[in-house]
Amino acid sequence: MRISVIGCGYLGAVHAACMAELGHDVVGIDVDQHKVDELGAGRAPFFEPGLPEVLTKALETGRLRFTTDMSAAAEATVHFVAVGTPQTKGSFNADLTYVDAAIDGLLPFLSEGDLVVGKSTVPVGTAARLAGLVEGAKSGATLAWNPEFLREGFAVQDTVSPDRFVYGVPSGDAGAAATAVLDEVYATALATGTPRIVTDYATAELVKVSANAFLATKISFINAMAEVAEATGADVTQLADAIGHDARIGRKFLNAGLGFGGGCLPKDIRAFRARGDELGLHDTLSFLGEVDAINLRRRERVVTLTRELVGDLDGATIGVLGLAFKPNSDDVRDSPALDVVTKLVEAGATVTAFDPEANETATRSLPTLTTSETAEDAVRGADAVLVLTEWKEFRELDPAAVATLVAHKRVVDGRNCLDAVAWRAAGFEVRGLGRP
Repeated sequence: MRISVIGCGYLGAVHAACMAELGHDVVGIDVDQHKVDELGAGRAPFFEPGLPEVLTKALETGRLRFTTDMSAAAEATVHFVAVGTPQTKGSFNADLTYVDAAIDGLLPFLSEGDLVVGKSTVPVGTAARLAGLVEGAKSGATLAWNPEFLREGFAVQDTVSPDRFVYGVPSGDAGAAATAVLDEVYATALATGTPRIVTDYATAELVKVSANAFLATKISFINAMAEVAEATGADVTQLADAIGHDARIGRKFLNAGLGFGGGCLPKDIRAFRARGDELGLHDTLSFLGEVDAINLRRRERVVTLTRELVGDLDGATIGVLGLAFKPNSDDVRDSPALDVVTKLVEAGATVTAFDPEANETATRSLPTLTTSETAEDAVRGADAVLVLTEWKEFRELDPAAVATLVAHKRVVDGRNCLDAVAWRAAGFEVRGLGRP
């Protein structure tokens, strides 16, 4: 099929490359010339395992190209809108500027029978509004909403072989036709038995935000239990193991620690709550405010633990391991790790940090940040070591070797990912979140 992907950020670039990998002819369109040039040269502008290989292969086949010219969409019959919906400055609402601009720019190049497919995370009700614009621009053109469920670090896998498809389509013949087109786009995965849920616009929009709200709530729940564990002397990790054996609860996303961040969960739960207020459902979604508050408290708690170990932070030397909001990513948007670093510096500490992939993105966000080229250099001479992102290489550090580098044997395990017994055996004083 001939496909256009409007917006070539994280979501759009991955989607465009993977659609070409599946055999479709794809043009990626973005307003950023530098981004287009980089992608066209086979260079992903962000770190995502597997994407460079898929991108290079797709470009070599000739099935994938990138441009800033929206008129290139006229060649396609299926148009994916994959632009960002950041948090609006000064409020919790989602900023739909980019979605509206993408639709407005696309409308003049639609042909009869084209399908426009929204993939961006939007407030419920957005698709119904945009559907009228699409249908009014060209007779027979239809809008569908097909939310994405990508996990950073696994985005290629989640695009090619997702755990489910959700189609939000209009009723009647138009919806049936849209469903048939999407089935053709995703034929490879559907043939392997990937579940497909066909529903209305509102439900499709709610699937993504409610899934993110649930995951955020589960993470904040176990972090609330970490606060209780600290007050009572319990061990939140053992607690999570025990309750996680209950099939109704499950162990996934019950890892207490520094909390969630990134470009999705924080802004999506805030936008969901804001949309609830607009719908007169303030009490219904007010719990998301506490979910957010618990999550943000974890960052301050790591600073407090560091102060308890070191004493006065003013003049202390802190070695930080991890800057990305999660491993296998260079994304520092709303990164808990970067927030902790900022708080430490504000308290007068000298911080040297290392992340296997996020040094560059972190220094773009925080230009005064001092980074090192290795974990060993980051902790050299440190009064305390903070592990803030659970990269495998940090989990596998030899505590005896680290002990020869630091000024004082102190470690704050912000992700509860270290073998505390081994680190204590090497002479370290170890503090975790919700652990004795």
